[in-house]
Amino acid sequence: TPTATPPRWMLAKHPDMLAVDAEGRPRKFGSRRHYCFSHEGYRRECARITRILAERYGRNPVVRAWQTDNEFGCHGTTLSYSPSARDGFRDWLSSRYGQIDNLNRAWGNAFWSMEYRTFGEVDLPNLTVAEANPAHVLDFRRYSSDKVVAFNRQQVRILRDHTATAPILHNFMGRHLSFDHFELGRDLDIAAWDSYPLGFLEERTDVDPAWIRRFLRQGDPDFQAFHHDLYRAAGRGRFWVMEQQPGPVNWASHNPAPLPGMVRLWAWEAVAHGAEAVCFFRWRQVPFAQEQMHAGLLRPDSVPAPALGEAAQTAEELARRSPPGPGAKHAALVFDYESAWAWEAQPHGAEFRYLPLLLSCYRALRRCGLNVDVIPASTSDLSGYRLVVVPGLFYWADSLKAALQSTDAIALIGPRTGSRTSDFRIPDGMPPDWSALGVTVERVESLRPDSPVPLVEGGAFQNWFEHCSGKHEVMEQTISGHPAVLGTECLRDLAGWPDETAMHRMVRDAANKAGLPVLDLPDGLRTRLVEGGRFWANYGPEPIPADSIPGLQQGLPPSDILWTSP
Repeated sequence: TPTATPPRWMLAKHPDMLAVDAEGRPRKFGSRRHYCFSHEGYRRECARITRILAERYGRNPVVRAWQTDNEFGCHGTTLSYSPSARDGFRDWLSSRYGQIDNLNRAWGNAFWSMEYRTFGEVDLPNLTVAEANPAHVLDFRRYSSDKVVAFNRQQVRILRDHTATAPILHNFMGRHLSFDHFELGRDLDIAAWDSYPLGFLEERTDVDPAWIRRFLRQGDPDFQAFHHDLYRAAGRGRFWVMEQQPGPVNWASHNPAPLPGMVRLWAWEAVAHGAEAVCFFRWRQVPFAQEQMHAGLLRPDSVPAPALGEAAQTAEELARRSPPGPGAKHAALVFDYESAWAWEAQPHGAEFRYLPLLLSCYRALRRCGLNVDVIPASTSDLSGYRLVVVPGLFYWADSLKAALQSTDAIALIGPRTGSRTSDFRIPDGMPPDWSALGVTVERVESLRPDSPVPLVEGGAFQNWFEHCSGKHEVMEQTISGHPAVLGTECLRDLAGWPDETAMHRMVRDAANKAGLPVLDLPDGLRTRLVEGGRFWANYGPEPIPADSIPGLQQGLPPSDILWTSP
């Protein structure tokens, strides 16, 4: 549907449809995504054009799928501070809280004399003198996410009334957490995402520049896989790669070309994680406007670009063998969009960000050679998993606590997990707000990058450290004698954010205790176990010898991927 790019006449018809940024400035016409999700007039126009398209093409047999809009939230467009958003937010709050006194209590508005007399007095949480109330910010994020979900749902319902068997999907993005993809995915048949490994790598600022140079033309060995696993969950088991990078892109700070073989590796890795389709963006490099520097499978003169041969090779290889079966169930990683919004609202430390914390856990699991399923915080069933990792979870869902208590898997909890209630309050019983853990977080510190807390077993806590006490065993300590890991054999609370060395050790020890098939993979080598074999991907710039890893049956050149028999 064409709703991501409203034409100029649409703005003339609805001059107040533009989103407004946090500084109060309208997001003007001249590129794309220039609309506010809360604007009812534009939503009616979107319903109209979606219905026209659905009536004309809905039962056309050559239509293989429908994609709603394009990259919801791209360019920071989920949040709008427009009059439409303000009015919609007030209605949303009225529905959520019923009475204004309920809102005042939930937000703690007695502080700084922030009480409201009516919902009509509530404004948006921008342009405040000091920081806005984090509970106010979080509810605005919830509202804004709900508007994206409703915007998509409107189109999906129209399409379903007119389409035959073609599935409906949306193309999500990497590193974008501005709305709840799990919630939006409930209305889709398939989740899709747009994979740009080299562009995403350029955005990382939390690693040594030498590491960036090492993977400059291959991408982060774990970033693409993490999003495959995330969007497989958002699609309830089904996902596509809607846009796969074929060469240099146009939007990163620097735009190198991939090493020979990487386009094939990226496509096969997606298939290994369950992708039903891998589509390349784009077919021919466009010779005009904003994306003319974005490579395609063909050059602007229609001569084949280097990626075309690798795409063709991958297609031929896929045609020669049956697709891989489901991946083995090893570890689950709990992911929660509200937690990302909460810690953005109140990070308490410049380096504390939710996605890097999640990726550090995911990276440690992958270095151990384990399959990872990303699961939402509302999960109630952990059957089949031997290891569950729950980092930075804003507040506990009762269903997740019950699932953890009923499973015999080992769970690694923390940091910051259970440190707030859903109303953004410190729990009455102190964090982590779960008696089964037997732990009390007495105080917390955010750490400077040059002041980590060293651990006796090696490595250190970085960014975040919790002073904890508890009734269960202290399994690891800091060199100053504070508990670093404590709990039971199955429930282990981490009192901080482990650095790479410590995270790998803690995850490896838990995985070994859980009886999982742990490997110790060298930097750049990754694997995934599926029904019918095992995939090996070499992201590194040097070859991996055959005798370096048990089960690797032959050497693996750089930028290569191998599927071995069981």
